[in-house]
Amino acid sequence: MPLPTFCPRIVFTVLLVASGPFGLAQPGGNGQAQGHLGATEARSLPPHPVKNPQSRVMLTGDWVPADPHQIDFERLPRLPVQHAVVSDVRPRNGVNQHNYLIHHDGQFWAMWSDGPEIEDRVGQVVKYATSPDAMQWSEPKFMMSYPPNSGPDSPHYNTRTLQGLRYISRGFWIREGQLLALVSLDEAAGFFGPSLELRAYRWNKPAQKWDDIGVVQDNAINNFPPQKLPSGEWAMSRRMHDYNTTGVQFLIGGVKALDQWESIPVVRGAGDDVALKAEEPIWWALPDGNLMALFRDNGPSRYLFRAFSTNNGRSWSTPVQTDFPDARSKLHGLRLKDGRYVLVSNPNPKKRDPMTLAVSKDGMTFDQLYYLTGGRHIDYPHVMEHGDSIYIAHSGGKRSVEIQRVRLADLNAMTMPR
Repeated sequence: MPLPTFCPRIVFTVLLVASGPFGLAQPGGNGQAQGHLGATEARSLPPHPVKNPQSRVMLTGDWVPADPHQIDFERLPRLPVQHAVVSDVRPRNGVNQHNYLIHHDGQFWAMWSDGPEIEDRVGQVVKYATSPDAMQWSEPKFMMSYPPNSGPDSPHYNTRTLQGLRYISRGFWIREGQLLALVSLDEAAGFFGPSLELRAYRWNKPAQKWDDIGVVQDNAINNFPPQKLPSGEWAMSRRMHDYNTTGVQFLIGGVKALDQWESIPVVRGAGDDVALKAEEPIWWALPDGNLMALFRDNGPSRYLFRAFSTNNGRSWSTPVQTDFPDARSKLHGLRLKDGRYVLVSNPNPKKRDPMTLAVSKDGMTFDQLYYLTGGRHIDYPHVMEHGDSIYIAHSGGKRSVEIQRVRLADLNAMTMPR
């Protein structure tokens, strides 16, 4: 197993140039690396997994301010959307979050965490619903019963304690043609309990129920379900119950057996002199087959961090703070069938409002940023493409599960102001 890569503190130099419609324009967006680069120069030039992994450039275009935290999010071009509500627990003061989508066997499936009053307390369960079109949804159903000794009849229900358990929704996974749902289980005293485990449930179509098929990985919670690497292996992120000190890892494997994985350290935990307090990473393959990962930073930066892998995730470059702003919130993205990449996130550093959709041609730099939805607390996106549309599942103030549908034709017609 390769040694973990560590993240030193980073100091950036910013130059101010001509202003654009959203503030002062960012320099260096179209520059090319030539010859030997100093650290400061490299960070201001476009990224490359091999030649320039230390670049901080992620937003490009005349519309990008020199300080991306000064983007006027209310002035961003607004995407036309269709909106649907899957579940809303505001009337009972409940919690809905950790929403995931998939299309399988002719219909859309959504799953999410559903709990009492405050997120991730004792008694939280996972629910699901189905839809023919992602706009009209069935009534929510329990994916499994309440955690052992943690239901509404337990004295620990709706509390934070090691004496009670909770389930957390972790996403759908189609493996060998079967629809699986991943769910974590642990004690509800903090993040996370010592018995943390990632489990899989398999859809039993004849019985119309989910069967528990066992542990995928002990001491693990993922962020999104496994994706295929160019090597054919599966990969997903991993946080252990003590990830604040052990850091963020990636799990690679899942081919020979459901529970056979290799764990690769990527970012070490807090306690040392590190710049990144990594949370909820995502990754995707670039057009050249190399990988790029993005990390939410729970530290003070209010920017996304980025790392690259040139060997199918076996080792990673040191994560570098980019110029893509972030509200310290979950993000998700993917490569579309036409080769473009989209990233959905909360880029306003002040609050989780609005949610935006960014577009990239190369998977590393984004030259378009569109207002998706907002005017309220909105977070936890999960993105999928199906047919002629992009579908984004998200939470509304952690009280509802909702869908935004963006037609690709509408996205293609959008442009950024100059």
